[in-house]
Amino acid sequence: MPEHRLLGGPGLTPYAVAVLDVVASIPAGKVMTYGDIAEYVGAGSGRTVGSVLARHGGEEDVPWHRVIRSSGEPNPAAPVEALRRLRADGTPLRPAGDRVDLRSARWDGRSAGPGG
Repeated sequence: MPEHRLLGGPGLTPYAVAVLDVVASIPAGKVMTYGDIAEYVGAGSGRTVGSVLARHGGEEDVPWHRVIRSSGEPNPAAPVEALRRLRADGTPLRPAGDRVDLRSARWDGRSAGPGG
């Protein structure tokens, strides 16, 4: 079984490695939805991405807060901390400040991120 290049831990499935690699590549100020990541890796669903993050997303090298719901809501397990981190990243939020502005912040996995 391959070791994840960021976490260095054995025992991750190839799917978990793919998900975590995508999450690790999301630039500061940008986000992807759970479903975006499933589509990008070509397997699973938003729920399976959520399961991977629930099991392995607590690692320091995983910017879990950059994965949000399709409504723009932050991670439901830690919304206050996720919003704090998103603000620190400079992620555009909706006027009420409780959701991400997906039109401005959604990352497609191809572009260079902010400004690119």
